[in-house]
Amino acid sequence: MREQAWQRFRSSGRQRVGRRSAVRAVAAVAAGAIAVGGLAPAAASATAGQDTVQQGLSALVVADGLPAALASVKDREGRTRTYTAGVGDLATGAKVPKDGQVRIGSNTKTFTAVVVLQLVGEGKIGLDATVDTYLPGLVRGEGIDGRRITVRQLLQHTSGLPEYEEDVTDGILQHRYFEPRDLLDIALQRKADFAPGQKWAYSSTNYVVAGLIVQKVTGRPLAEEVDRRVIKRIGLRHTSFPAPGDMAIREPHPHGYHRDAAGGPLRDVTELDPSAAWAAGQMVSTNSDLNQFFTALLAGRLLPAAQLTQMRTTVPIGDTGAGYGLGLMSRPLSCGGVYWGHGGDIPGYETRGGVTDDGRAAGVAVTSIPAGGPATKHLESVVDTALCR
Repeated sequence: MREQAWQRFRSSGRQRVGRRSAVRAVAAVAAGAIAVGGLAPAAASATAGQDTVQQGLSALVVADGLPAALASVKDREGRTRTYTAGVGDLATGAKVPKDGQVRIGSNTKTFTAVVVLQLVGEGKIGLDATVDTYLPGLVRGEGIDGRRITVRQLLQHTSGLPEYEEDVTDGILQHRYFEPRDLLDIALQRKADFAPGQKWAYSSTNYVVAGLIVQKVTGRPLAEEVDRRVIKRIGLRHTSFPAPGDMAIREPHPHGYHRDAAGGPLRDVTELDPSAAWAAGQMVSTNSDLNQFFTALLAGRLLPAAQLTQMRTTVPIGDTGAGYGLGLMSRPLSCGGVYWGHGGDIPGYETRGGVTDDGRAAGVAVTSIPAGGPATKHLESVVDTALCR
């Protein structure tokens, strides 16, 4: 669920989903030592005559050892191309479905943040109100006090709430169901990372609390609010927030894989219970739907101007040049400027992508979480290539 925090983020937020990413369980995929822009001979021979995005996907498979990679890219004129590489099912050798559904991990955080900010615009939630305003007495622990943490700090990862993800990875892979309060209780067994507002550190616990606030304010399940306020509003046809107990991916999809130990065999984890990710990473979508979502968001179709401005107001993520707003990240482009998006990891899948202010969009997914470092950097390089070419 977590998106690998940018420093293991480039090695994409302290997702201690995807770095601790709900769910980030994963381990080593045989990684190659090449950069996307400089293919090793084996990869180069496999990609001769292909455009640069296809070359990048092929390198993720051939050189980085990932089972499959798929992408959707939209240019300034609105023309869209889809790409695939690798094998969609290692057991049968089936092809990767074009624009297939994948688990999107921490991209879910942006959907949750949009719902919270819509409620802010409606006057039902105060961005600088404390957690205790909505969940009195619920968020307490060692150095943790909901009377001192604001809604803004939750969405921005400046609350100091500790991460829960590394404590639920085994449960995810064993198909355990978690209630949102279970996740919060797990987190509250740890001490605060720092005092609220003192620094930035990625923690999916922030979004569990944000989701609980949405449910308290609306009196409805978070999944229903996301569906009504976002998915149906902009016509995302291949996006869903799985219901409790739903472990399947319903539309054509590449299978997702996980290694239990470095060098171990890949095992199929396509079907799993994503409840441990909940408001922080439970959703399923496609690259093209994510492009549509982020494009609509940046175009002001989901939030009033005041709330969108708040969402795009970022704090720096170390010295990476990236910034984190309210459930939305900005990342620098090699060709100048930035793109806006999120990204996410959950066992079996890793996604990266985003949109530019002038209408370009790119989403890329792979079917195993890379073992840190090179492969994730190569994945992000494919996004940069797609947006800059």
